[in-house]
Amino acid sequence: MRCGLDIVEIERIKKAVERWGYHFLEHIFSLQEIEYAQKHKNSFQHFAARFAAKGAVIKALGNSKSINLKDIKIINQHNGQPLCTIDRCPIKNKIFISMSHTKKYAVANALIKE
Repeated sequence: MRCGLDIVEIERIKKAVERWGYHFLEHIFSLQEIEYAQKHKNSFQHFAARFAAKGAVIKALGNSKSINLKDIKIINQHNGQPLCTIDRCPIKNKIFISMSHTKKYAVANALIKE
């Protein structure tokens, strides 16, 4: 089993969105991820949690340079549990994601079952 952990300051994501706007969001997130975050009162917490989850996945994969952040998609299943999929990824393993946030930080953990 491989694992990765990442923490993100929510203010950092907010400033990036304020500076680069929608272009930043569509460079990092899928349309489904953007729509999910934007339907919440504080969308920046949800963007930051997904950003952290993507970083955790990359760390668990061993910083694979062939995968970029947008290739990794973090969506919620019907029961609310996060589900991770990776476009153009050769691994066939199951990736388990856990995310949490406060007013200032978002954190995520990724476990890859080998």
